[in-house]
This record gives sequence, C-alpha cells and structure tokens, in this order.
Amino acid sequence: MTRTKRSNARPIVRFTPTLLATSLLLAFHSASAQQAPTDNAIAKASEEPAPPAVVVLGSRSTARTALDSAAPVGLIGQKDMQMAGPLELGKLLQTLDPSFNFSSTFISDGTDIIRPATLRSLGPDQILVLVNGKRRHQQALVNVQQTIGRGSAGTDINAIPMGAVQRIEVLRDGAAAQYGSDAIAGVINIVLKQQTADYQLSATAGGTSEGGGELYSASANKGWAIGDGGYVNFTLEGRHRGETNRAGVDTLRVDPPRVTQRIGDSEARDKYFWWNASLPTSKDSEFYVFGGVSHRSGDSAGFFRPSGDGRNVPAVYPNGFLPNIITTVKDQSLAAGWRTDLGDEWKLDLSLNHGRSELDFHERNTINVSYWYEPKPGGGIYADSPLEADTGKLKFRQTTFNADLRGPLNLGGTRVSFATGFEWRRDGYAIDAGDPVSYQYGRTNNPAVVIKDQTGGAAASGTQGFPGYTPGTAVDDSRHNTAFYIDLEHNLTPQLLAGAAIRHERYSDFGSTTTGKLSLRFDPSREFGVRGTLSTGFRAPSVQQKFYSSVSTNLNAAGVLTETLTAREGSAVTKAFGIPNLKEEKSKSASIGMILRPMPNFSLTADLWRIDIDDRIVFSSNIAPESGACATAAACPIKSILDPLKVGQAQFFTNAIDTRTNGLDIVAEHTTRMQGSTLVLSGQLGFNRTTVKDRHSLSPVLTGAQLFDDAQVTLIERGQPRQHHVLAVDYTAGAWNGNVRANYYGEVQGQGFTAPFIQTWEAKWLVDAAIRYAFTPRLSLTAGANNLFNTFPTKWDPVKAAPFPQLGFTYCWETCPFGINGRSYYARLDMSL
Repeated sequence: MTRTKRSNARPIVRFTPTLLATSLLLAFHSASAQQAPTDNAIAKASEEPAPPAVVVLGSRSTARTALDSAAPVGLIGQKDMQMAGPLELGKLLQTLDPSFNFSSTFISDGTDIIRPATLRSLGPDQILVLVNGKRRHQQALVNVQQTIGRGSAGTDINAIPMGAVQRIEVLRDGAAAQYGSDAIAGVINIVLKQQTADYQLSATAGGTSEGGGELYSASANKGWAIGDGGYVNFTLEGRHRGETNRAGVDTLRVDPPRVTQRIGDSEARDKYFWWNASLPTSKDSEFYVFGGVSHRSGDSAGFFRPSGDGRNVPAVYPNGFLPNIITTVKDQSLAAGWRTDLGDEWKLDLSLNHGRSELDFHERNTINVSYWYEPKPGGGIYADSPLEADTGKLKFRQTTFNADLRGPLNLGGTRVSFATGFEWRRDGYAIDAGDPVSYQYGRTNNPAVVIKDQTGGAAASGTQGFPGYTPGTAVDDSRHNTAFYIDLEHNLTPQLLAGAAIRHERYSDFGSTTTGKLSLRFDPSREFGVRGTLSTGFRAPSVQQKFYSSVSTNLNAAGVLTETLTAREGSAVTKAFGIPNLKEEKSKSASIGMILRPMPNFSLTADLWRIDIDDRIVFSSNIAPESGACATAAACPIKSILDPLKVGQAQFFTNAIDTRTNGLDIVAEHTTRMQGSTLVLSGQLGFNRTTVKDRHSLSPVLTGAQLFDDAQVTLIERGQPRQHHVLAVDYTAGAWNGNVRANYYGEVQGQGFTAPFIQTWEAKWLVDAAIRYAFTPRLSLTAGANNLFNTFPTKWDPVKAAPFPQLGFTYCWETCPFGINGRSYYARLDMSL
C-alpha cells in the first residue's frame, strides 16, 4: 500500500468574518434592548407569543423543542419559508441554514438538473433525508463531472415541492446508530402539511436584472378532515425557470469572436403532485399514507465544438455547434403504514415505503462523426448521421419495511425511554442503453474499420455532448440489507439526560457492521445547559457506486476534450489496475455545545464538532496514459492498460482517502414584542474545515497521489465554503412584514481544470430583502429581491487560468456556492379560500 500524507498544520478556521457577524448581532441586540417595551405594553400586544415548536429528530422519546435537544437541531418553519425568496427546496435550505450547501452547476450533464446537496461540507450521500420521519430514496444520477459531490449519488431534494412542506428539521450530528447508513453528516426531516382548513393558493413571477432566468410558479394545497382526527392533504405545484447565460466571448475558437457557450442555470420545467393522509382505524390507531410524483425536465448544453474540430462535420455545422442535453427526471414515492397505542404509553409503527428515481437523457443538436465519415461500400462515405438521439436512462428503486416499537421500561423502579426496531431494505439500480447511434463507432460498431474525421484522425464514436450508455454499460442489479436497533434515554437526575443507541446492519453484498452513539444533556438551570455526543457511523457503498459505468467526454488536464471511461467495481479495468471492491466508510463523530437562555426572548447556542471518516468512497482522478515514447509496456503501465480499450482516460470508485472535518456552529435569536409589532433578530455562524489526512492505494500501478490527485483534494478540502453565516432581521407591524437576510459565503478554490494553478473565488456577502402586505388575513402580496446588490463570484484569472477565460468562462465553474445569475426579483400572491 502506498500512502500520501498531508499536513494538518493550518488552523481550523479563520475568525475575521465572525467578528464582523458577531458585532452586527450584538448591535442588533443592543438596539432591540433599547426599544424593549414595558410589561404592560407586551401584555397589550396584538400577537401572543407562539409556543416553541417541537422537533422529533435526534430522539425517539418525547418530542422536545430545538433548544432542549441533546444534539443541535435546526428548525425551519412556515414563516421562514414564506419570507425567503427561493422556490426550490434546495436553494431555500441553503439560504436559511448555513450548514447546508446547494452548489450551482452548469455544463455538468445531469448534475445541471439534480444539483448536489450537502450538509456540514461532507458528501451528498452522507446525509440521510427523511419525509415524515421515513427514509427518502436516493437519486438515480451519479455526479461524475468535476463538481461538488463528485462520485456520489445523494438525494434529489428538489423532487419535493415547497407547497407540500409544513416544516423542516435539520439534525447536525452523526446519527447512523439511530437512523442507519448515510447519516454521517446528519439528518434532514421534511414534515408534510396536514392542514384541512383552507385552499392555500400561491403564484409567483420573477426574473433577473442581468437577463434570463424568468420564473413562473403556481401551487395549490388543500386538505379535508376525515373522521375523528383524520385528514387528507393534497398539493399540486408547477414551475418554469428560464435559462441564464453569463458566458463571455470566445476569443480562441471562433473568428470573429462571439459567445459560443451556455454558462448559467439551465431551463427547467417542474410539475408535482403530492399527498399526505391519515385515517383513524380506532380510538388508538391510525392508517397513514403519503408520497408524491414529480416530473422535471432540463435543457442544458455541453462544450462547444469548433468548426475545424475533429468532432464536427462542417457540412452540417459550418460554424461549429453546441450540443444540447435534454434531461427528464421522474420521481415517485409512496409510504403507507399503521400506528397504534398498545397501552401503558407503548406505541407500535409498521410501515412500507417505496421510491423510484429515473433520469432520461436525450441529445439534440449533435452528430455521430463516425457515422458521417464511415466508408461506404463501393466508394465514398455515407455522409449521413442523425442529429439527435436518446442516450440512455438511469434508474434507482428502493423498498423499505420498518417495524418500530417504543415506550417506557421500568428497571428497578427507574423509568427508561426505550425504542427498538427492525428494518429491511432493498436497493436496485439499472442503466438502459441509448439508441445505437448514440454510442456506436460506425454503423457496424466494428473498431477494425478505419474511419477518419475531417482532420485525418480517428473519428469519434457516439453522439457529441453526451455519448449514450452502451449495452456493455447497461445493468440491472440490486442488493438488500437488514437492521436492528435499540435506543435508550433516561434522566439520571432532573438536570441530567443520558441517551444511548446501538444498531447492527447486514448487507447481502459486503457483510455487516455495528455502530453506536452516546449523548448527554446537563441543565443546571433553565438559563444554561451543556450537551455532547459521541458516535460511530458508517456508509455502505451505494448501488449506484457499485454498478455505474459509462463513457463520457471530459476535458483533460490540457483542456482537450477526451473520451473518459468510468469503470465499475470488478470490471476488467479495475482488476487490471488492482482496485479492490468497495467497502463501507467508517466514521467517528463528537460534539460538545452549550445553550444560553439569559432571558425569555433571547437564546444562544454554540456547538463544536468533529467527524473523522476512514476509507471514504470517492471518484478517482482521471487516470491518463503516460506521455512521451514508451520503450516497453512496463515503462508505461497505464498506457498499456488503457490503449487496448481505445479510451483516453479512466476513472472509478475507490476507498481512497481518510478525512477529518472540524466545525463550530453558533446560533442566536432575540425577539422583541411591542404594541402591535414584533422584531426578530437572528444570527447563524457556521465554520468548518475538511482535511484529507491520507491518500492510500492498494493498486500496484497507481500511488495514492495518482489515484486521488491534488485537484481532487482541493475540491474536497476547499470546494465548499469553510464559513457560511446567515444574519436576518424580521419585522412585523400590523399588516406589514419585512425581512432582510444576509448570507456570507467564505472563499472556495478549485484546480480541476487549471492544475497546478489553484483558482480562488473570494468570500462574498449576499443580501436578500422581502416585504409582505396582508390585504386581509387570507390575501397577501410579497415583493422581494435575492442578491439585492447584484453580487457575482470572482472572475477567472485571465492569465493563470487560461484558456478558460478565453473560452468564455467568466465566473466560477467546478464550485459555485451561490451561482452566477446576479440579482433576481419576484412578486408572490398568496391566498386562502
């Protein structure tokens, strides 16, 4: 085994922005304290304080408020969602919760429509997403481009419509022992609406000040009461987002120079139908069912092919062409179950949950060069090729059965909250091949046939932009696993709460694992408390990572479009390189925090945390052949493996690195209630730092640094902001409600396309503002602007990042925390009938 060590000498975080943010928060607090009303004024206020909202994440015993939990839990309610601008659930979470990142992507194939969602700067597949407390299925897409979450298949957070959501709980703590694999970074629980009183209607229109990005959205939610305490609730939602293009002029490939790329948000059309229902079956039991169907389509672009490029046919595209990638995301889920009270506070919950995710690819404005230039029997060439084709489908399916039992145990006169359960889950993955023209080399797909392109080189096979999945990459396979858990909580004293959990899981394809968690909460007084957790965790390799393979066109280190083979576990390529089958990631997590409530209207929490992950599953670097002459095969081992495959470079999934992530989360909120008005000041400061401790390889051909090169280390360590802060002011007076929110995104870096030069995109503040007027209690109008001051990321370095600025890449690419659209504006009408 070869190992490459990295230094950990740098400090965990830099606190300069914290001082600014904290100063602002203290200033807000001071100002509000000067305006504090008398007790009599408070008593006369038109709005009574709402009771603290409870959360169910982090504990299976009695529900608690977020401030009373043994682990840090964030809560996003209806008011937060109404006064935030984004209509996509992923962007909304990023705007409101600094631990959540939803990086913007473009020219990244399917990742343009299913963007990577991460928590605490870990991977998209290291978050567990629940809906109504039940596991949500993952997405079919594997992020294989140079983006955040490269090599992962997370959860498609945008497949859930905003109009169906009542609240969102975010557990910022390792919870694999409580909830199972994937919960290394934490858990997000999305709670669906249960309201039965009204027709809730909403319509939004907006755009961007720089052009493009037209936004139109409408949603309707309605519920009906059923029997004694039952309900059924339906949500119908539709949205259209126009494309934005912030590409600069291409000065290298066309004359005269012009814009050749589409760089920005892809066009998207989204449709949703969701439901949530409960039917009482007796006084103490109920049958429940929830789920939804979503259909989303995206229209994005690949890389421009110049007129004289070997991948172009001038007779068809005399000025070159920009391949057009059409993606369709189909998502369905259905969960059904039965809950009952067994007596003496014991409760049983049986449920069956099925979900499916499908991503269809269709290529337009393309061509198969090998079809066009293929020699024709009798002389000449065919001079013909389809200009569009279906390029394949990715499918993921998951079925989960749960049996959960909880209640109090009396152990020697001591009352202990006890929970136990069983889970069976089956995950399946399939790849359907595209149309033959999308992947074939000539009509016979015979590599022995010599086909030359317009430059005299070997003609490229398949459609340009996104070559189709081939019969050789097609797969339909699955695995299953079972799990048992025990969860205990007990107040050792009235002030001291202790909790413990243990979970054992067995997988049909790689074995079993056991994880555990301990938690403590000590409250010597109502005004002060401390909490801490210790846990172990794991993440099984996903079926997407085990079974995915493809051939795609990527830029190599020289900026040249190159065919790249993604080889699956156990393939001839991974065996030739000596890459073993995937095994589970193992993690250790710890957190310690304090809670301050010095007055009824002010709270402050601070939590320090650390997550160590060993054998983290990542996507390897692009493994390219050795350059220069090779006297023998032994002198060029990579070339001798790849050349017979006629592939320019290869990549694969591997347990290649060990990482450590440290962080600090600070959350403060102050509420001032006056005669007829309410002022809420809040601040959330998030710090984190991920370090790649080891790079290791079992390959006799590749070292750890070759298997996972510095560019990929930079993406892991610096691709997500190490600092993300959210400061907000919300003021309500009578029928008016105003909200100003500032998001601070720390600097990010990347070198995936410019190595060894590291491009830095500087830290930025973004300010959102919204004002709402309620004409009646049932009719309101909201107007707002996101990124009010039209802030853009740092531009590419015109010299050191060449040739990308010269190709039209103006702003960021491989990592874009807040996108490149600039200011957007909107108006929303909300009505209840």
